[in-house]
Amino acid sequence: MIWGIGIDIIEVERVAQKVDKPGFKERVFTEKEIAYCDTFHLRAERYAARFAAKEAFFKAMGTGWMGSFSFNEVEIVHNPAGKPEIVLHGEVKQFAAEQAFVNIQLSMSHIKETAAAFVIIEKK
Repeated sequence: MIWGIGIDIIEVERVAQKVDKPGFKERVFTEKEIAYCDTFHLRAERYAARFAAKEAFFKAMGTGWMGSFSFNEVEIVHNPAGKPEIVLHGEVKQFAAEQAFVNIQLSMSHIKETAAAFVIIEKK
């Protein structure tokens, strides 16, 4: 059963302006995400896509971003085939378990100016 869907789109330049400000990356992204994004020449596109994915996830969750949830509790990883997936941590993981989420689907895309993400959350 579908619990929720979420979509987000963001201008890459907005994220590019924030990525080098002290503390921004650490508040929003996990160490793995930072290590991944920083390996690319056009890293702002990767950061923007992950930011959009986190926003889309919170929309799909039905709560939006709440003060008790942290953006870096939602981690975007790639499976061995390269498909992006969401890994949850902390209070977000606990909330998802309480709500009996069983599957989270993620699609992301980015180009020079724009990044977008779409999330579907399924539960029992």
